[in-house]
Amino acid sequence: MARILAITAGAACLANTASAVSPPGKPWWDPDHDKGGWKHHGGWGWGKPTKGHGPPGYPSATSAASPTGTAGGLPLVDSEALQASILEENLSEKALELQEAAYSTPNRNRVFSSPGHANTLDLITGYLDQYPDYFSYYRQPFTALYSQASGYLTIDGVNQSASVLEYSPSGDVSAPFVAVNNLGCEASDYPEEVDGAIALISRGECEFGLKSSLAGAAGAVAAVVYNNVEGTLGGGTLGEPPRPEGPYVPSLFTTMENGTAILNALDAGEVTGDLFVNSVIENRTTYNIIAQTVGGDQSNVLAVGGHSDSVFAGPGINDDGSGIIGILETALQLSAYSVNNAVRFCFWSAEEFGLLGSEHYVTTLNASEVEKIRLYLNFDMIASPNYMFGIYDGDGSAFNLSGPPGSAEAEAFFEDWFAANGLNSVPTEFSGRSDYGPFLDAGIPAGGLFTGAEVEKTEEEAALFGGTAGVAFDPNYHAVGDNYTNLNFEAFVANTKAIAAAVAEYGTSFDSIPAGNSTTKVKRSPSGVKRRGSRLCNHDHAKNLL
Repeated sequence: MARILAITAGAACLANTASAVSPPGKPWWDPDHDKGGWKHHGGWGWGKPTKGHGPPGYPSATSAASPTGTAGGLPLVDSEALQASILEENLSEKALELQEAAYSTPNRNRVFSSPGHANTLDLITGYLDQYPDYFSYYRQPFTALYSQASGYLTIDGVNQSASVLEYSPSGDVSAPFVAVNNLGCEASDYPEEVDGAIALISRGECEFGLKSSLAGAAGAVAAVVYNNVEGTLGGGTLGEPPRPEGPYVPSLFTTMENGTAILNALDAGEVTGDLFVNSVIENRTTYNIIAQTVGGDQSNVLAVGGHSDSVFAGPGINDDGSGIIGILETALQLSAYSVNNAVRFCFWSAEEFGLLGSEHYVTTLNASEVEKIRLYLNFDMIASPNYMFGIYDGDGSAFNLSGPPGSAEAEAFFEDWFAANGLNSVPTEFSGRSDYGPFLDAGIPAGGLFTGAEVEKTEEEAALFGGTAGVAFDPNYHAVGDNYTNLNFEAFVANTKAIAAAVAEYGTSFDSIPAGNSTTKVKRSPSGVKRRGSRLCNHDHAKNLL
């Protein structure tokens, strides 16, 4: 069955981000970098307010916190009070607004650079505009390669469950399958028979892009990579071309079940597949939104983030509508308080196809700006219907993949918070496969929360969190059904309160976080592969690079 995807790639860096602490009366960012941002349109967001009045049920916007904390009449942030201000009804309202941002457009999604994504950005800034004295924000533009692709795989006229790997070239082939040796990560794994055939390759160890390019170098006319774990299909990406190993060939990703069935059939004789991919690719401009408290020490910054885009298939209200709503709601409630340390709220674009927004942001920071970010916290899918409470494994004790100093302390903070609130939690692999990845690569400590994607819940996890074993944490992951009805509000509220607790903790003090050291890099995953835009299925999500 054909699956339509939106495909993006990184391109030119068009803007730098926050500069050093600004002189009085100057913004903390360079306004020359805020070019071409969309205006509010279609009524999205609250619009520009009359100064002194916030949205109903939210703090007044009459005064801002000063750069040193409590001046301006605002009390220092109180963790318990900030957590208590997180209400299900507010999260629910914003989730419905976000769904309408997608459903009011022809394709009913929020894929980057689409009308639905433009609505999403306006929705976010419309709320931020209610507090012009509390937050400064800008839209950071960058260019990314956009495409929609459709494709299918049939064997003996029967459609097989398969998805197009992003950056796959177009192609229409009918050819026999040839199984590739090992995991297809070396040129020697590709037998001579691959020439003119469809290479059948197991997932694992190396990037999809390497497998496709090695298949191309060996003369294959197409490649089908089959999953190495059971469960529903997630998305996958070849990564931005070109690669030195060889040209990409039309490439699909299929299930372990399908791959095993083809292998078994090959033992009995030849198996012919019909494979089709159609890709249309073009450069588009998109925007990150970077908002920061005016108050607090601008040289000691807590950054929190999630991604504002969805996949092409649906509105993405859990992935990652839940994360950006949780972050936004925390920001709005924080406006009732002052902070000792500045808090930066980041809404990344084009995450779904390579972490492009966060990658652009971090790689355009100069060294002094990197040093100012004491900790980055990532919130991507925090309301999965068959949820777990996952905490990124900052100390590496569970998955042997650790973050820079401070990541372990962030993990411990969340572990303590869940325990104190009578909730179980588990570590989730911290391998750089979400928007925290570029921060880890820059030596910035990171942490965050995750409620699961396409991987099936185990019996042990069902005992810890309830729900149904043998069913994906999010059965609607990257699908049309990821809408408002897909949200689990028990998980949504709990995780947003945890966000609020972290913002209060680190907005007050970084005493528990080691001093910055941007030369410390994340412990890399197997084979030393840099996981730009990649995530394994093991308690992680989005477009997988390997």
